Amino acid sequence: MAADKEKEMACAGYQHGPPWVFKGSALYQLHLVKASTARAFVPRDLRLVEAFGYTLGGMFLARYHDSPAGEFDELVVIAGIVWNPPSSCAWAARVLVNSIEACRHGRKEVGLPSHVATFSKTEAASLGDKPLVKPNSFLNMLGIGSTTSKQGNGREIEISETKGSSTRHLCNISLPLTAGSHKNHKWMGPAIKMSLPSFSGRTEDHPDLLKYSCQVECRVRPVKPARIWSPRTTEPQEKSDGKINSSGSNVIDDLDAQSQSISVLLSRPIFALEFSSLRMHVDAPKIVVPHCKKKKVGYSST
Repeated sequence: MAADKEKEMACAGYQHGPPWVFKGSALYQLHLVKASTARAFVPRDLRLVEAFGYTLGGMFLARYHDSPAGEFDELVVIAGIVWNPPSSCAWAARVLVNSIEACRHGRKEVGLPSHVATFSKTEAASLGDKPLVKPNSFLNMLGIGSTTSKQGNGREIEISETKGSSTRHLCNISLPLTAGSHKNHKWMGPAIKMSLPSFSGRTEDHPDLLKYSCQVECRVRPVKPARIWSPRTTEPQEKSDGKINSSGSNVIDDLDAQSQSISVLLSRPIFALEFSSLRMHVDAPKIVVPHCKKKKVGYSST
């Protein structure tokens, strides 16, 4: 009965949440991100968790086969970790989805920097000479599995933002085949439950600082980090101009925000986790710090 009710809620869209339920698979990859890059996105009144000039950022790349918005792909670019006593929360620099409905929900309801994007999946030849096994389940869930060959074929996702009739390339993500024995390939890791708390808000749609939590149930295992590159994009600048807007965030235009997001993605990966049989409950965000209106709409830190 509970499963039928949840299915009915998902088909009806976001209006029957929260919590909103998403099912699919994902790749969660942590990177060492320069603190100066992360600060371009994090509000000035929040403390970045950093050491030796770096924080933990990265990406969350997911394919949902069942959600309030139906099937869609999502790339969350994580700028870094922000201190929230007694623990910490992630801060999203940019969220890319190939669903207009999911983008609208992210902006209007969760206070996320969501953008509509295309996820083009193509075949990429591998340079390795060793025989490779079939793609891992994450690739299969993305719908980009392939047959085995001696040279081996990886899979590549090209992600481009779309705004009206214009398209801007963001990055390419190469998801290599998993090498190893068939026995190891079938091992999908232990079943776990965990909470992924995140901050959001400080946007035009939500000037308040918000906090929400994703309750995750899945099978998880370590995998080789995906390779990310952006051949069509120039090097982003490291620092913003130091201005602050009325919501307390750094003033950063959309082109600069996109470039800084690429800088996060191109930072050094530490490790990656594959989430299979993913079931994620997303709670409605709650206001942490109300937005204080000022007579002056903006000021500089001079």
